[in-house]
Amino acid sequence: KSSSKSVSQVQAQATEAMAEPAYIIPVFRQTAEETEEYQRVSTNVGKGLAVIQEELHRMRIATKAQVESLEIQREVRGRMTRRGDLLDDVPKMPDFLVALRPHTVWEKTPVKLFCTVEGHPRPIVKYKDGVPVDPLSAPGKYKIENKYGVHGLIISCVVRDTAEYSAVATNQYGTATSKATVTVKASGAAESCQLHLTEIHPSKLEVTLLDHFHVSFGVEGGSISLVCTMVVVPDLPNVPPIAQWYRDKLLKPSKLVEMKVSGSAARLTLPHLAKDDEGLYTLRIFTKDGTAEHSAYLFVSGAPGAPMSVKAYDINSDYVLVAWKPPNTVNEAPITGYFVDCEAGSDTWVQCNDAPVKVCKYPVHGLSMGHSYHFRVRAVNSAGISRPSRKSDKVTAIKIEGKYDIVIKDDDLEYVTIPGEPTDVHASEIFKSYVVLSWKPPSPRGRAPLWYVIEKRGRRINTAVKLHSPRYPVFDLQDGQKYQFRVYSVNMYGSSEASAPSEPVQKVDQDVPSAPGQVVATRNTKSSVFVQWEPPKHLKHLMGYYIDGRAVGSKEWFPCNHKPFKHTRFVVHGLIPGETYVFRVQAANIFGLSDESQESTPISVEPALTPSAPFGITMLSCDGSSMTVAWKSPKHCGGSKVNAYYIDKRDADTLIWKEVNLSAVTERVDNLTEGTFYEFRVQAGNMAGVGLPSAPSTPMKCVAWTMEEPPAYDLSFSEVRSHSLVFLWKAPVYTGASAVTGYFVDMAKKGSTEFVTLNHEAVHHRYLQVSGLEEGQSYVFRVRAVNANGVGKASQLSEPVCAKALPTKEIVAGVDEETGDIYLSLEACEICETSKFVWSKNYSRLTFTNPDKDDLGRYSVVVTDTDGVSGSHTLTEDLNTMLELSYAIRHPIPLKHGLNYEILEKGHVRFWLQAVKLSPAVSYRFIVNDKEVTSGEGHKISHDVATGIIQMTVDHFTRANEGTYTVQIHDGKAKAQSSLVLVGDFKVALKEAEFQRKEHIRKQPHFSEYLYFTVTEDCTVMLTCKVANVKKETTFHWYKEDDEIVPETPPNVMSGACALPLPLQFSRKDQGVFKAVLGDDRGKDTSTIDISGHASASDLVLQCTPEGIRLQCYMNYYTEEMKTVWKHESKIASSEKMRIGGTAEMAWMQICDPSDKEKGHYTIEISDGVKTHTRTFDLSGQYTDAYEEYLRLAAAFAEKRGRVVGGLPDVVTIMEEKSLSLTCTVWGEPTPEVTWFKNEQEVTSTEHTRVMFDGGKFASLVITKVTPEDSGKYSINVRNKYGGEFVEITVSVYKHGEQIPEPKLGQPRMATPAATPATTPMPPKSPAPHSKTPTPTPSKSHTPAPSLKSPTPASTPIPKSPTPTPKSPTPKSPTPKSPTPPRSVKSPTPPRFMKSPTPPRK
Repeated sequence: KSSSKSVSQVQAQATEAMAEPAYIIPVFRQTAEETEEYQRVSTNVGKGLAVIQEELHRMRIATKAQVESLEIQREVRGRMTRRGDLLDDVPKMPDFLVALRPHTVWEKTPVKLFCTVEGHPRPIVKYKDGVPVDPLSAPGKYKIENKYGVHGLIISCVVRDTAEYSAVATNQYGTATSKATVTVKASGAAESCQLHLTEIHPSKLEVTLLDHFHVSFGVEGGSISLVCTMVVVPDLPNVPPIAQWYRDKLLKPSKLVEMKVSGSAARLTLPHLAKDDEGLYTLRIFTKDGTAEHSAYLFVSGAPGAPMSVKAYDINSDYVLVAWKPPNTVNEAPITGYFVDCEAGSDTWVQCNDAPVKVCKYPVHGLSMGHSYHFRVRAVNSAGISRPSRKSDKVTAIKIEGKYDIVIKDDDLEYVTIPGEPTDVHASEIFKSYVVLSWKPPSPRGRAPLWYVIEKRGRRINTAVKLHSPRYPVFDLQDGQKYQFRVYSVNMYGSSEASAPSEPVQKVDQDVPSAPGQVVATRNTKSSVFVQWEPPKHLKHLMGYYIDGRAVGSKEWFPCNHKPFKHTRFVVHGLIPGETYVFRVQAANIFGLSDESQESTPISVEPALTPSAPFGITMLSCDGSSMTVAWKSPKHCGGSKVNAYYIDKRDADTLIWKEVNLSAVTERVDNLTEGTFYEFRVQAGNMAGVGLPSAPSTPMKCVAWTMEEPPAYDLSFSEVRSHSLVFLWKAPVYTGASAVTGYFVDMAKKGSTEFVTLNHEAVHHRYLQVSGLEEGQSYVFRVRAVNANGVGKASQLSEPVCAKALPTKEIVAGVDEETGDIYLSLEACEICETSKFVWSKNYSRLTFTNPDKDDLGRYSVVVTDTDGVSGSHTLTEDLNTMLELSYAIRHPIPLKHGLNYEILEKGHVRFWLQAVKLSPAVSYRFIVNDKEVTSGEGHKISHDVATGIIQMTVDHFTRANEGTYTVQIHDGKAKAQSSLVLVGDFKVALKEAEFQRKEHIRKQPHFSEYLYFTVTEDCTVMLTCKVANVKKETTFHWYKEDDEIVPETPPNVMSGACALPLPLQFSRKDQGVFKAVLGDDRGKDTSTIDISGHASASDLVLQCTPEGIRLQCYMNYYTEEMKTVWKHESKIASSEKMRIGGTAEMAWMQICDPSDKEKGHYTIEISDGVKTHTRTFDLSGQYTDAYEEYLRLAAAFAEKRGRVVGGLPDVVTIMEEKSLSLTCTVWGEPTPEVTWFKNEQEVTSTEHTRVMFDGGKFASLVITKVTPEDSGKYSINVRNKYGGEFVEITVSVYKHGEQIPEPKLGQPRMATPAATPATTPMPPKSPAPHSKTPTPTPSKSHTPAPSLKSPTPASTPIPKSPTPTPKSPTPKSPTPKSPTPPRSVKSPTPPRFMKSPTPPRK
């Protein structure tokens, strides 16, 4: 006591000295004994403090490391649902990888027995010490553990527990046992103490992991080390801790895996990285408290294409099954097969299969017993063969004893020499490429070495080799055929009987798994993303998954893993922070890779955050022992959905918080003490963890509520604008004395206590539109509920809200044009990835199906995880209009046939469509070229309700009818529309209509030659025509300007010709339109001729062609005396830019390769010597559309036009008597027509010259035994409806012995003068449309282009006029211009060999 007192006195004096610096410490006045005692106590206390500080420091380090790794350990444990490798999932009996070890311990000391077992299915481990160990028989004495395949038995030992303990592992394929002796020593034996201290087992060490290895990235061919530092207590150099490394399974030291462990670190080195090394690596350290573990993923990248994980199974004396995993092919061509290579003790690799195998398994037979082999695999695709895989572990072909052997003693069966027959013949592997046969060896085996012979359909298939294994692959099976096999056992004494035949065996189709399901990507860290997906519906030997990623905006995918991953969730590391990615997944099995899954939604790489703190905690009711509390959700969810809330409580007079709930969420707090004040706080949780707690609530007294009027709660705001807002609340949870009938809302400015009631009458709904606010002012609100007993107390005040508008657009209502859905849309400017649009009607949750008038009302939307983005829209009577439009879109009139056309007799054209059903009230209209057409002259429109047909008949189908035809149908509320673009096929339709019209006319009296005039020798002008198909009753009448002319001599139609002489003094007063009418009861025909002498032309029209923009006008007739002049600001001369041409039917000007300079007014002046006629056209307004159409036609026609692809020379020089073959490849869509010319005359097939066109692709001109007469200019014309090409070849033939000539291109050498015609007529068969403008020959140049376009491409066909071109429009000799044509000149009225405005009959 005196010592304690002295120490306290000294400490008190020291404290006073520190508090009063000016105080001087007096001389220490104590006895020597007291001083010595003080020093002894101080020394002991100091040593104790030092020990405590060291222990605290050690615990602080260990605790810090555990806290740092706690989260990742939890994640690793959740993900380490270990499954055996798919290829390892073959039946396997139990086997102890780490056996039990003997232990010697003191009594009352626990001992731990550990072992590691492998096998498939996973073995069940039980313990025995003579009898089964039952932990329930002696509670606390035994404890059995099983963690990640490590089995443990913990025994609290006494002396009588000394025994031999056994661990028995069992599955359906066998049993394995491991034994160890436990010796328990009584305390007090000195020699035992010495023994115990010298044998310290590593599992008795205390190990704490410090610095962990992280997610690592390696490259094929490189090396990498995974290091984990640790603290070991005690740190004994000769006793390092036990460390185990796992990747899919326990790793063992080898050339490819180096392990090192010491008292400070555990290291795993992979010196030769390959994609096989990719995976999740786990370090497990055994400590006295169990195990300490750490895991991280290693990614290995490299060149794509090489297979991986090559392993050998089912090893026999001359057979082995090689299996591997397919590589990930992201940007490469799909794999079409594999080659398996074998290496037997040398560096020489031999290919095992001649043809690529398409399945990731291959049986290799023909091995030599006792030899060791390595295997490797190469993948094959359309680009070639990949790099080889890493070679497999060494495999030795040995005879597996005890598996199928049956031991026969010599004394038992001395007489047996010939073996018995094999049994159980079946197919153990069935694929499309091969089938593996298996069987059981015979019993008895005989007295000599044994081999097998296989029989297929009565024929032995392995006679060339001796088969020693009960396995054999068969490759030559036909698809769709079933086979049965028998096996014979053979030795030197003879052959056994045949085995029983196998079941019918048929090759099966190999099938990859279906694509994985929905892929969801969520945030993880600042450089990683967590990806999870749904497994395929059909797994089919699933090996794992490949995950691919792509940055948004990029087209290139990159692999996220390079080795199949077995689980359906994966963390993609190594991403760029802030970048946005999408992901997809493929499943892999032994047959290959599945289709890619759908892409995930884009996700930005950012750390996953916890939610912000909830707020606004309020009490909703209390019954004296429990409270119901509510709160407002966090303003920000942190990047993922809030899925949990946790409540803490405490007494108002304490500081210690207690958890209320361990489950996800609750609102009711039970087990409270009545009359006590409580405070509450709430935390929100998401996938990233639990967020910060809310601020403590105000103290709430636990007293049963007895008030008659309940209070409202959860006050919130929506649609906050500069001068208005919507105030919302929730109905009370506490019921009160009677039901709530309404609410009053009070408002006050922030900081003010003067509340104003906003509604004078109670509102029944739970929202109120508040207007008249001051912009920028903050307000608070409260609500009072009303029931039969009166107005209740006010709710808690709302959060202050500022009247300030956010930059948000309002809701828009409309109808989707494709689906007919009526929609409400809101465009929000500032949202995050987790924001959601929460819609409501009248501020209740929205249900919007089958919209009707009942759906009129106010619709609103709130965007979560924003600063209050919201909006509303009142749906009024405009819903009726939207309903009608929606119905029309969703319920169109079904059509059996869309709008089509057909040609009728008389040349009428019928446009028609057919609906499935029409009502009598149907209405419709025809629209042609944006103009509505009604039934009247020239058009007949009708419909038939019974058949559903609506039709329009055009009586006279002409060039003006080209364009777009549309029918719009209304039947009640239903609508339909069908269109027909009659542009490309218009010419065909017009030609057919004209033909039918001619055929109709041919069957009635008609003009075989229409009216024309001639001048006789006595200068009499005669109007002449010829008639056909007439009879006596046929009448003939002459008219001038609709006035009938009665000639002196009546016309005689039976003569076949009629003529009308005009007065001798023919003058301008006799000019006019003359008409002849022929008719009888079968019909009539009319012919007219205008001899007024005035040129007549239609208006200028625009026509787009692949070469440019064409302006053209159609002529009623055109004579030599008439002149045409084109003007654009000034007179236009024909050039390459402005091509001017025409026929007797039409005058045209084409602007080639137009530009903006060509805009403006164009004029054509037509003069007949007396009067000038003008037609104008303004190209400015239509230039843009015309230019776009020109570009479209040029691109389309250039792509599809006929052309020579290649193969023809420019010049050919050949000796006579040789054979000449001009062959080229042509192309066009549709297939072009090919015509050969020699000196512009068409070449036809003869014995000397053959013209061939094979397969619509190869055109040939073959001349056998050429002569000098065959020299000349040859050309080929390749053309289809889109255009063509004209290519020339110069051929020179020289005689034997002559000097080889040097002909010039375009100037062929002619054998005789007769070979060159005086004129250059057009070829009889020209693919180009008929035109007055002759087709010029290609320019003659010494350096020609490889191909020349025809000057008149088929892509610019000239529309036909009802009056075709005369065959001889140019007179043979010049004549003076005169209004009265000379006797040698016929009038523009077509002669007998010309077509008139009304086409004649054939």
